[in-house]
Amino acid sequence: MLKVGVIGAGSISEFHIKPYLANKDVELIALCDINEERLAEKGQLYGISHLYTDYKELMENDEIDAVSICTWNNSHAEIAISALKADKHVLVEKPLCMTVEEALEVEAAVEESGNVLQVGFVRRHGDNAMLLKKFIDNGELGEIYYAKTSCLRRLGNPGGWFSDRTKSGGGPLIDLGVHMIDICWYFMGKPKPVSVSGNAYNKLGNRSHIENLSFYQAADYDPAHNDVEDLTNALIRFENGASLLVDVSFTLQAKKDELYVKLFGEKGGAEIEPELAIVTEKHNTILNMTPQVDNLKFDFEKAFYNEINHFVSCSLEGKETIAPVSDGVQVMKMLNAVYESARTGKEVYL
Repeated sequence: MLKVGVIGAGSISEFHIKPYLANKDVELIALCDINEERLAEKGQLYGISHLYTDYKELMENDEIDAVSICTWNNSHAEIAISALKADKHVLVEKPLCMTVEEALEVEAAVEESGNVLQVGFVRRHGDNAMLLKKFIDNGELGEIYYAKTSCLRRLGNPGGWFSDRTKSGGGPLIDLGVHMIDICWYFMGKPKPVSVSGNAYNKLGNRSHIENLSFYQAADYDPAHNDVEDLTNALIRFENGASLLVDVSFTLQAKKDELYVKLFGEKGGAEIEPELAIVTEKHNTILNMTPQVDNLKFDFEKAFYNEINHFVSCSLEGKETIAPVSDGVQVMKMLNAVYESARTGKEVYL
């Protein structure tokens, strides 16, 4: 049995807690949150008796083999390093941390401990992503030399810590863009990034005055505080000549939300958002292929179950995770480079 503690009992934690409770090889024994009321409520809801308001006290519990880190971005590195030093396996929500320097410190702690650290790149664990990866790994698309992805919300600034740069590290780029950049880069074979040109805009604020449209709000939603960008776009170039175009927004004067991931290779292409499709050519004819599976769309909840189960098996069996710390470092380099390019108005070379 893997005995687990979850640090951070906010909204994302339930996507960790429920899969842990459903896994026959796991005993979820501890929760930690700085909000005592929320901690008590979640502890009672899920029948967990070991409750901590200080993660350092949780680390002293030698019963705990592994932790999920579901806290603000600005605490990811500190807690992850503490857990690794306490000889615990770590699943840390995306992004790995807030800076490249922090990412390298976490990577060094992983190497020193020899323990598993899995970054919460949950889109890699979607059933549709795992199916497409089989096609890519078997050469069906050939060399993927271009990808483009968008995650545009016309109204979707969650407020709370998401809108506080000191806690989040940024806005839609570090919250949404981290997913979109990672999944494209993963499918492209994780080529080394060499340059980034990006832009960030803070024009609309959180648009809390808009009526008749609901949107996700953080538990600590406060429309009075917002110092993150509304929109970010970027062009990322890789060592092998491939390129990735991305744009993400919390709010935008758009007709509707947009979400897509498109990959273009020498032999074929693919889309995985809004649903899985594969393009190829046979006998001088272009074919749009639809895999015959139960669900072509990304199933958010199922992907978390897959992610948690993968982390558990890696921790118990010593297997290598498909989302290692080294990937978290590379993605952090790309994210930070986009923000630096946007700030300086110049292309950034990595």
